[in-house]
Amino acid sequence: MQFRKLLLGLPLLMVLFAGCSEYSRILKSQDVDEKYEYAKRYYEKGLYTRSVTLLSDVVPIYRGTEKAEEALYLLAMSHFKLTDYVNSSEYFQRYCNNFPRGSRIQECRFNLAYGDYKDSPDARLDQTVTKKAIKELDDFIDMYPRTQLADSATTMRIELSDKLCYKEYLSAKLYLNLGTYMGNNYEAAVIVARNAQNEYPYSKYREDLAFIIFKARYEAAVKSVAEKAEERYRAAYDEYFTFNNEYPETVYAKETQKMYEKLKKKMAEYGE
Repeated sequence: MQFRKLLLGLPLLMVLFAGCSEYSRILKSQDVDEKYEYAKRYYEKGLYTRSVTLLSDVVPIYRGTEKAEEALYLLAMSHFKLTDYVNSSEYFQRYCNNFPRGSRIQECRFNLAYGDYKDSPDARLDQTVTKKAIKELDDFIDMYPRTQLADSATTMRIELSDKLCYKEYLSAKLYLNLGTYMGNNYEAAVIVARNAQNEYPYSKYREDLAFIIFKARYEAAVKSVAEKAEERYRAAYDEYFTFNNEYPETVYAKETQKMYEKLKKKMAEYGE
């Protein structure tokens, strides 16, 4: 039985071995056109690692020829299919620079932005790639506003913008939690949150930022030195109405109501 299974598996092994030896031969070949033809075959078969290896040899030699555009496109796409977005972005950018009116220009511009979109890191990390992706998406939307891909680009742009806003939200929240540690961090929380609201006016984190502003005003008042207490309580009291008017059905209703009741008592003491 085992011998029979071995016999049945031999044809497959022979095919695999033949494929590997063929690839080894092509790698050593000095015939650039043959390498290119095999690179295209491997690409069509989904063997992107092989196509990358061969095209990396071919693309520099084809520069300035009629085959340069397609070869560069296939190299970029091979990296893209392997989810190697760092290298795919490099080659898509090169395609856009070298062939601004190329037959694949729209696709390459979109994939360039998409690759950086996929490489955008967690909000807690450096967001240089995220900002680069947003610029690329903006450029794409400006160039191709009426295409179906523009809708996808807009969706991705909103997501990345929210990520940048969330990073600012985390910074504001950190300042809020630091409180009076080594200074008045409440004011820093307000500044960061307000700046984020102004920079990202349509973000889904706008309400969270508004709550941080109100809570920072409240905590600053509660923990204030006597000579600044009244001024800070009034600022917190006014901030409550600003917040409540904009978000009357807020998810923070219970917490804001408790703070408001305490503020109202204080304002009564101040003759309000």
